[in-house]
Amino acid sequence: MKPAIALLKKDHDTVKGLFDKFEKAESRPAKTKIVTQALAELKTHAAIEEEIFYPAVRKPVGNDIMNEADEEHHVAKVLIAELEEMDGHEDHYDAKFTVLAENVRHHIKEEENVPKVAEAVMVGAMHGKGDSPAQTSEKAKAHQPKRSEK
Repeated sequence: MKPAIALLKKDHDTVKGLFDKFEKAESRPAKTKIVTQALAELKTHAAIEEEIFYPAVRKPVGNDIMNEADEEHHVAKVLIAELEEMDGHEDHYDAKFTVLAENVRHHIKEEENVPKVAEAVMVGAMHGKGDSPAQTSEKAKAHQPKRSEK
C-alpha cells in the first residue's frame, strides 16, 4: 500500500507550500485565507497520522520517537485551536502561524526520516484493517467546522 506513504508525503508538500505562500503574502486577506487552508490541511493530515500511521509504526520505531511525535502533534493542535479563534487582525496572529509552521516543518523533517522498516510495517498493518488514508482524510474533512459555523 505504497499510496499511503505517498499520500502523507503529498500532504507534507501541500502544507509546506502553504507555509511558503504565507511568508510571501502581503495582504491581510491573503494571509488569513492561507492560514484557513493550512489549518484544514493540518487537521486532516493529523487525523490520518494518528489513526493509521502512528499505531502501525509505534512498535518498530519505538516509544521515544513516537512520544515525541505525539507531543509535536499536541503543540500543533494547541496553536491550531488558538488560530481558529482569531480573525487575523490580532497582534500575534502572524507570529503564532509562523511558530506553527516552524513546528510542523521540524515534525515533517523527522517524520520523513522514519526508518524504511516502519514503512513496511505500516503497509502490512493497513491491509484489510480499518479505513484507508483517503477514507480517513474524507472523514476528517467532513467533521471540520467551516469558519462561518463557529
